[in-house]
Amino acid sequence: MTSPLLEVKDLDVHFGALHAVRAVSFSVAPGETLGVVGESGSGKSTTMLAVLGLHPKRQGTVTASRLEFDGEDLLSKSDRAMRDLRGRRVGLIFQDPLAALNPLMTVGRQIGEVLVRHHGLDKHASRAEAVKLLERTGVPDPLRRAAQFPHQFSGGMRQRVMIAIALAGRPELLIADEPTTALDVTVQAEIVRLIRDIQQASGMGLVWITHDLALMARVADRVMVMYAGAVVEEAPVDRLYATPRHPYTAGLLGSIARLDQPRGVRARAIAGTPPSMDQPIGGCAFAPRCPLRFDKCTVAPPLIPLGDGVRAACWRLSGEQA
Repeated sequence: MTSPLLEVKDLDVHFGALHAVRAVSFSVAPGETLGVVGESGSGKSTTMLAVLGLHPKRQGTVTASRLEFDGEDLLSKSDRAMRDLRGRRVGLIFQDPLAALNPLMTVGRQIGEVLVRHHGLDKHASRAEAVKLLERTGVPDPLRRAAQFPHQFSGGMRQRVMIAIALAGRPELLIADEPTTALDVTVQAEIVRLIRDIQQASGMGLVWITHDLALMARVADRVMVMYAGAVVEEAPVDRLYATPRHPYTAGLLGSIARLDQPRGVRARAIAGTPPSMDQPIGGCAFAPRCPLRFDKCTVAPPLIPLGDGVRAACWRLSGEQA
C-alpha cells in the first residue's frame, strides 16, 4: 500500500467564536486525486489553507492530532520552512487568477521568481524556463506572452499562467481551489484536461476543491463531502455516485440536472440553508434540513467506516433507527 503524501487527522480551525473546520481527517497518496466537495462556506478552502499554514496566526487557531507531509510534521515547521514547502513541494492554483497574480509584474517574471527562489536558477535561465512552462500549459506565442502583464490575458489564459507558476516548483502535490469556476464551459474543459494531463505525466497527488459534483465524477479517485465545516462522507468516486450513504450527499446528487434523467423527473434543491458557523452546532449539522432525521440526530454522529474505503456520518448507518 502506498504511503500517504499528505495525512491530516482531527484538524480544527477556529476564528474567534467561529468554528470553521471541525475534526477533519483525510489523506492523499502520490498520483491520487481527492475531490473535496461542498457548498460555499462548507470549509473546503479553509481546510486546505490551514493545512498549508496560510491562515495568519493572529486571526485564527489551527490544531490537529496529525498534520504531516511526506512524514514531516507541518505543525512544528517554521514560517520560512512552510513557505519553502508551498513553493517547491506543494503547488497552489487559486480560484481567481486575476486576484492572485501581481498586476505590476510580467507573467514571465512571476514564474521566474519561483524558479530563482526554489531552484537557484539565474535570471537568464529562469526566463527561458518560464517560456517553456507557458508553452507546456498551452499559452500560445509564449516568448511574447511572457513579457506581458496579467490584465493582457483572458480568464482562461490567466488560469494557465497560474498553473505554470504552480508547476514551476515541480511539486509533489497540487491543490486546485475551484480552478474553473469563473470560466466558460469550453475553457473549463480545456483547463480540466490540462491539469489531468500534467498530473498523469508527473505522478503528483492532486486535491481538487469544488462545488461541482458532476466534474468530480470525471476527475477524482475519491471524493470527500463537507458540510458546515465537517466531513459527512468520503468514498471512492464510483461508490459515492452509485450509492451515496449520507442524506446530504444524496441531496447534492439529486440536485444535478442530468441528460439521462427520466421524463418528468426534475433535479431538486436541498430545502433550507446551512447553519451559522459562529453559533455552536448541537448534534448533526444537517439534521434541520434532513428528510430522514430522528431523535438521535440531536447528538453529533461520528464518521462510521462502512467498508471498501467508504465512511459517512449518519446515525442510521450505525443501525440506529427512529
